[in-house]
Amino acid sequence: MTNVLLAYLLASISLTLFAQKPVPVKPRILISTDIGGTDPDDNQSMTHFLMYSNLFDTEGLVSSPSYGNGTKQNIRDMIDLYAKDLPKLSRHRTDYPAPDALRAVCKQGRHGAAPYKGYTTATEGSDWIIRCANKQSTQPLWVLVWGGLDDLAQALHDAPTIQSKIKVYWIGGPNKKWSANSYAYIAKNFPNLWFIEANGSYNGFFSNNGSPDSLNTRNYYDRYICEAGNLGKDFKSYYKGNPKMGDTPSLLYVMDGDPNDPVKESWGGRFEKFKHSPRSIFNRNTTLADTVGVYSVMEFHFNGPKVNIPADSVCFTMTVQAQIGEQKWPGYYLGTGNYAILYVPKQAETLTYTISSTIPGFTPQTGKFVVNNSWPGQPDADDFRLGPNWYTDRSDPSLFDGRQQGAKTVLKWRSAVLLDWARRWAWLK
Repeated sequence: MTNVLLAYLLASISLTLFAQKPVPVKPRILISTDIGGTDPDDNQSMTHFLMYSNLFDTEGLVSSPSYGNGTKQNIRDMIDLYAKDLPKLSRHRTDYPAPDALRAVCKQGRHGAAPYKGYTTATEGSDWIIRCANKQSTQPLWVLVWGGLDDLAQALHDAPTIQSKIKVYWIGGPNKKWSANSYAYIAKNFPNLWFIEANGSYNGFFSNNGSPDSLNTRNYYDRYICEAGNLGKDFKSYYKGNPKMGDTPSLLYVMDGDPNDPVKESWGGRFEKFKHSPRSIFNRNTTLADTVGVYSVMEFHFNGPKVNIPADSVCFTMTVQAQIGEQKWPGYYLGTGNYAILYVPKQAETLTYTISSTIPGFTPQTGKFVVNNSWPGQPDADDFRLGPNWYTDRSDPSLFDGRQQGAKTVLKWRSAVLLDWARRWAWLK
């Protein structure tokens, strides 16, 4: 792709490049990421963040791998690549942060999901969230969560007053499965938190529907990234260079428009308020007569042997047979013979599960249930009741991209975003 052609493409969308206008004041951000885990799209989103890091006051980069083995070193490895490319980037913008400044705010969060109660003990990452939230500022701290909510839940538990000082944009969907316990804790105990729960909208960023050929995920690397510095070389290591970047919409949201108003257009999506987060409580095994909504919290309770183990101990396994294959989830002992587990389905399908344990006298169990594509659906008595500042994917059927609710609110800006990014990739060539 020649610079002349790139300039032409950029000029052709100059009037619609931003959903409203660039954010006038650098937002304070803290990114919580499960980079280094099972999905390398966090590495891709981290590359995007670093190339646009001059637009933010970055106060924290927290490794929060609720699933997988990521550490803060994975973040630092990306910063090392950024440091090598910084001289070229700085020719075009002089306000890029120093690599050492970014390294200094890398913190280690919890490894693995929180237990049933939703929190456990403080981590370097959760303490850092509290410290940043409590800074004197006229601006909120934007907490952009790319993985599980475990460190955020811990921070809120340890310092409840920070809920009025932060605004959260969470990439939910599959991440909600991994952090069902911490999500339930936050939804139940902090209904007045300012919170965007993006379960489907972010999928619009890696959809090719309506994209010109040069911006197709299969072609973007060769057209714009190939031979573009150290970050460009590294990008090829993830999905063979095909941009997925499912976490990037959270960053786009604070780059464009008015982040304080989720109802308006933004590169990172457009959302609507919701007053209840669906939860279904079962004191039995389910059958095909039971239907729940996608992304909803399912809470299973049942009785079993009374054993002498600490409450909230992992003591049984729920094995779920889904379209993507078999997945195993930990269940917990609540004491006095009571057992429980939270589960969140991520797509519409029929699921079968088995529950088993090595505890003597524990009776193996099985069940089935149906998941529909309704979010958040009709209110139910067991739902989490939310305050006035919770937002989620728009329910308008015309904004679905396939089965992904609200995805077109991100997809409509994808070409503008990728062309703007292409200009920055050109700086590294």
